[in-house]
Amino acid sequence: MTELKNNRVQEFFSVKFRRLLSGAPDGQPAWLGVIAGGETGGLFLPIDAPWVVHRDFGTLVGGIRALLVQALHPATLAGVSNHSRYEQDPLGRLAGTIRWLTVTTFGSFDAVAREASRVNRLHDRVNGSVPVAYDARAEHQLLWVHVAFTESFLKAHEMYCDEPIPGGADAYVNQWARSVEPLGLVDVPKTYDELEKVASSFLPELAFSDQTREVVRFIKNPPLPKLVRPAYALLFQAALASLRPEHLKLLELKPRAPKIVVPATRVLLRLIRIIIGPESPIEDGAIKRLKRLGLI
Repeated sequence: MTELKNNRVQEFFSVKFRRLLSGAPDGQPAWLGVIAGGETGGLFLPIDAPWVVHRDFGTLVGGIRALLVQALHPATLAGVSNHSRYEQDPLGRLAGTIRWLTVTTFGSFDAVAREASRVNRLHDRVNGSVPVAYDARAEHQLLWVHVAFTESFLKAHEMYCDEPIPGGADAYVNQWARSVEPLGLVDVPKTYDELEKVASSFLPELAFSDQTREVVRFIKNPPLPKLVRPAYALLFQAALASLRPEHLKLLELKPRAPKIVVPATRVLLRLIRIIIGPESPIEDGAIKRLKRLGLI
């Protein structure tokens, strides 16, 4: 009886959690069938670094960190501000980003290609010249977004998750480089050292503006359900604790008590796993597809 009750509690919170991230009323992402279906393998297997990193809840911190860092580049910021619906529908935009991440990590080759085509079509419309020239399909801009994303998810996993990354940081950087090839970006860092060098090379281009301040204010206090806000506040501080000193200085932010925030975040992420249970519909669907095809 106790076990049944616990399972029901986990199912309740699991649906709530996944509904928040995916926007699906039943907590089952619309792209679940895309990942479970297909007749081929994909970019990654369960033993690969991106699969291990992206199935863990360090991605909650990594996503916040990536948004903060990307907001420092004037061209990326202009594209988001002029073409994104993040203020009107922040969770909808979040769901779109999560869809790309999960399909690219866990989907079949065909699913990855279709998802890249969807993203490329969206990016085709993201270009302009106010307040600065920007083009979401430009190689330089794509590189910046990829580097900020890769560094953020890697750093968050290393700081806040327990599971070792197969092959370490170099393997994650090298393998995740495949994710942007369908978007038209091939020349990207393949080692951790290369990632650090490229990230540092962007520093002269970064700037803080009133527009950056508005975006950062929104990232810090998004319109989330009241019960979620305390946990999100800790995740936001965890993202700050993981940032480069140069980025923190530009953002005019200072993390609160990192010695407390880091262990508290590790506990929070473990607690989330306990509350919603170990099952992941996305990962389970991908594994079933791979087993059906005899690839694992």
